[in-house]
Amino acid sequence: MRLSDFDFDLPEENIALRPAEPRDAARLLLVKSGEGLSDLQVSDLPGLLQPGDALVFNDTKVIPARLDGVRLREETIVRVEATLHKRLAPDRWSAFMRPGKRLQPGDRVVFGAENETACALGRVEAVIEDKGEGGEVTLKFEFSGSALDQAIAAHGRMPLPPYIASKRPEDERDFRDYQTVYARNDGSVAAPTAGLHFTPDLLARLQARGVSSHFVTLHVGAGTFLPVKTEDLSEHRMHAEFGEVSAETAEALNAVRANGGRIVCVGTTSLRLIESAAQEGGAIRPFAAETAIFITPGYRFRAADGLMTNFHLPKSTLFMLVSAFAGTEVMRAAYAHAIKTGYRFYSYGDSSLLWRAPA
Repeated sequence: MRLSDFDFDLPEENIALRPAEPRDAARLLLVKSGEGLSDLQVSDLPGLLQPGDALVFNDTKVIPARLDGVRLREETIVRVEATLHKRLAPDRWSAFMRPGKRLQPGDRVVFGAENETACALGRVEAVIEDKGEGGEVTLKFEFSGSALDQAIAAHGRMPLPPYIASKRPEDERDFRDYQTVYARNDGSVAAPTAGLHFTPDLLARLQARGVSSHFVTLHVGAGTFLPVKTEDLSEHRMHAEFGEVSAETAEALNAVRANGGRIVCVGTTSLRLIESAAQEGGAIRPFAAETAIFITPGYRFRAADGLMTNFHLPKSTLFMLVSAFAGTEVMRAAYAHAIKTGYRFYSYGDSSLLWRAPA
């Protein structure tokens, strides 16, 4: 498969810069192979599911992972920006930094301060231990564990996706808008955006409908925003992300399947994690490890029956995933319809409910 197979034209006006208010007022495109397309709202979701079905949510919590600082080397000071990517140890993070070309191992970086003489309470210091390709570095911080978490929370900014951040700065609204109402496990640098549409009222109506809710955790890394750079998709390598499916959740989802219910993943992160935890026959096992699963057309899904997901970038791994799930031609038609009828794309945009195409 080629990268160009997953390209399409997206007008700028279809990119959402703010979410719908209320959250579940967003539009929802129902997509099922052989049954056409239906224009609905997220608030209609309970009527689209059956008693005994299960929703799988990613309960990761976005941290304010974008840090502004200065690189200090001898007499020179250079302003830098870091987007934390993945925690490596209590005092170490992998991060993408700009300007990457001006950073070297051994450089000292001070975040939250203009210079090294600032009060210790007003800054957090790190040393660049290693430097990889594309501006990715390993940062060793002066703080560790919860103390480092508090420092990041004090100095960090919400890591809005580049297609939003390039058009407006983040603000106080984003600390609420770019977080699901059920987020509880710190660790992501990007929101599981399909979950942004859920409200306490919608969750209550789903429960009343007899649809169960189950939670897994996959900490989304900044690699989710990186473009695919190779035309031959077999050469692309995904960034690994840590995910966890508890024994209790695995047992509950297996019981749903055994009783004839359907497993509907809320977001591609939940789906990638559930598929990573699923065995060949479809049974879901407890899982606590990194996953770098790359799903493209031809993949045989083991566990997920449905997928609720936002609309994704052209040539992105996520558009490849939904094409694999619902069918490439089906998704081309769905995206053409969404663009023509004014659906809002990306993190703060509208949503879709996809049913898995027949094998």
